Amino acid sequence: MSGSSSSGPRLARQNSIELKDIASKSTGFSKKSDFLGENTLLRSVGTSSKNDGSDYEDGDYEELKVRRGLKARHLSMIALGGTIGTGLFVGISTPLQDSGPVNSLIAYIFMGSLVYMIIQALGEMSTYIPVAGSFTVYNTRFLSRPLGAANGWLYFYNWAVTFAVEVSVIPDIIEYWTDAVPVAAWVSIFLVVITLANLFPVRYYGEIEFWVAAIKVIAIVGWLIYALCMVCGAGKEGPIGFRYWRNPGPWGPGLLVESHSTGRFLGWVSSLINAAFTYQGTETVSIASGEVSNPTKSIPKSINKVIFRILFFYILSLFFVGLLVPYDDPAFSSDGSYTSASPFIIAMVNCGTPILPHIFNAVILTTVISAGNSDVYLGSRVLYGLAESGIAPKFFTKCSKQGVPYISVFFTAIFGCLAYLSVSNGGTTAFNWLVNISTLAGLVAWAFIPICHIRFTQALKHRGISKDVLPFKANFMPWGDYYALFFIVLITFVQGYAVFFDFNASDFFVNYISLILFFVFWIIFQIYYRETRIYIPIEEVDIDSDRAQMEGIVWENDEDDEPKNLWEKFWSLIS
Repeated sequence: MSGSSSSGPRLARQNSIELKDIASKSTGFSKKSDFLGENTLLRSVGTSSKNDGSDYEDGDYEELKVRRGLKARHLSMIALGGTIGTGLFVGISTPLQDSGPVNSLIAYIFMGSLVYMIIQALGEMSTYIPVAGSFTVYNTRFLSRPLGAANGWLYFYNWAVTFAVEVSVIPDIIEYWTDAVPVAAWVSIFLVVITLANLFPVRYYGEIEFWVAAIKVIAIVGWLIYALCMVCGAGKEGPIGFRYWRNPGPWGPGLLVESHSTGRFLGWVSSLINAAFTYQGTETVSIASGEVSNPTKSIPKSINKVIFRILFFYILSLFFVGLLVPYDDPAFSSDGSYTSASPFIIAMVNCGTPILPHIFNAVILTTVISAGNSDVYLGSRVLYGLAESGIAPKFFTKCSKQGVPYISVFFTAIFGCLAYLSVSNGGTTAFNWLVNISTLAGLVAWAFIPICHIRFTQALKHRGISKDVLPFKANFMPWGDYYALFFIVLITFVQGYAVFFDFNASDFFVNYISLILFFVFWIIFQIYYRETRIYIPIEEVDIDSDRAQMEGIVWENDEDDEPKNLWEKFWSLIS
């Protein structure tokens, strides 16, 4: 592995050091393979102890606790695994019913533009400082410890409870075929299976997630082709075209008020909120940045594909669903299984296609299992990042010999036991409260991403660092930050608007408990850390801690992950 070859591994600074030279200079290792490990990252920790605060001398190297065993394709599929779930396959039935096919389509396109700006901002930060936990760590470094702690713990809770939600849905999906097995038994089985899957080394996790998420990709591509054929007349209903855009109509019945125009606008707002919840998880492309074999190469590739995923997987799917299923279809209010209300399955049933609904139900089941798998992974890495930043107990950073933060994994997986609440009628209300807290927590986390990026940009300017030297340069900045921040904050506050039409305290707290918890956490951590400032001064913003070590990195070559044939090029494009 020579640094002189143009196809060899990149060196992070001009005075390149040959890998064999590092091996001979590093202490405590007898040969190159001993200190390199398997897909791990080596970092220099010895610019000097007085410069970076470490206790290491020049030339010493240490091995990171979490291992960089993820390839670019793994990173992309983990992001897909966290986003393409029941929110797409089942959840889009709600905006379709409330605001009709066109109104909901506009809402999803608009929200997609906000997501794009958020991911661009994340890409710029996470390629410059790729750490496990990503923006939950940036909150602490760029804003303040109290803000980082409050937002970080709330975001961790988002993924931990989402895992419980995914597990609780699995038995409902299986009921499409049979209800012979008790719900609690299915919950127990998948709690154990998903938890164990996350204890494997990250390279195995990435490979499993790649192929499981690949099923989703194949299913959506296949469904889009199927939908096009049905729209053109291949089904029993003949050519459908834009039939349902004319009758019952494109705009939906509206919500809450008798006025058509106001009701339809409120329906659009409702769709906007549903779109926000459906898109949550797209930011996870940066959470795994601390375990990617070459973040300066892998993260930009994944970031640049986000707009493609939004258009292809979400917008096109919603477009064809709106063509094939009228918003007043009685199947939406069916008392059948959870997935019987999926517009994807309703379209297949309406078109008279046998067997395919069962196949697609199996796809949805695989999707939910994959999403649950991603939830535990992401929650554990967020927790690991919080512990590394000193705002969670240090024992959460403990890793196995394979680089898996097993204590963080177990702690995240414990929250999956909340799925048992959905089994009994008495626990359903409490479970719904937990779900509402977690969904709004994701929006709160989104709001802090452009704030962090604004501070990151200010810190670079304060240091005299040009953005032209960054590994990835975000598009449409800084205006994209302000655009995304304004509308995400607005949506966060208006998402519970319905409660004000028939106000009661219980519904208000269900809709806004996450915001209340955030401010409570913030005040508690302000007191705990004895902070009197909201923001730390710009000269104290930390963009060096992990960047200093990054400058001594020799990246593992990713040549084996480059597409070599048509099949691999297809997956490279899709993922």
